[in-house]
Amino acid sequence: MNVPTPAGLARWIREIGRGPHAARALSTADAGALFAAMLAGAVPPFELGAILVAYRIKGETLEELVGFMAAIEPHLARLTPPIDNPTPVVLPCYNGARRLPNLTALLALLLRRYGVPVLLHGMTDEGSAFGRITTAAILWELGVEPATSIADAQQRLDGERIAYVSTAVLCPPLASLLELRARMGLRSVGHTLAKMLDPFGGAGFRVVAVTHPDYIARMQQLLAATHANALL
Repeated sequence: MNVPTPAGLARWIREIGRGPHAARALSTADAGALFAAMLAGAVPPFELGAILVAYRIKGETLEELVGFMAAIEPHLARLTPPIDNPTPVVLPCYNGARRLPNLTALLALLLRRYGVPVLLHGMTDEGSAFGRITTAAILWELGVEPATSIADAQQRLDGERIAYVSTAVLCPPLASLLELRARMGLRSVGHTLAKMLDPFGGAGFRVVAVTHPDYIARMQQLLAATHANALL
């Protein structure tokens, strides 16, 4: 990977950091190069914070999201759909629930009851830091502990048809970006991308939850552009 120079980072920040009306989107190639550098830890903390806040204000275009997802692919662990089973369902579990019941674990267990393999993934400890009830915590109480490795997750899928895997196991560099939420106090583009992960390489069925209206159109465009097998 070509590590961006300070001047190169400043150029990108100027493009995306001019506010919601004056900012310009990066090309897919530049977005991919930028996010690859972020995942590799090659962006200094000051510039990294500026980039994350800029995207929080500007929002991401379809071209930028495609570039970001392409940068994630080499870091994403892979799983194989269990043999002689229906298409596995992938349930991203981020943010947790604060006011309403968290029913994701119930959905997962009902799917398993009907023979559908289910993979859940998320930031295991993120919700507790913000006063939310996480799916991981509910599953733990129901006897479904987080997988300790990708091999462990695969074994659980094959044998039990359900597995919860933390983002730190599924995609460690992305998890490092998501952990910045505790320090910055804001979700970032990383949380949007995490919901789109498919460790089955297109062979899974993603059920992607969206709570902010602005993101519905963006994520719908990304799913359509990548010909995803998914429910938004």
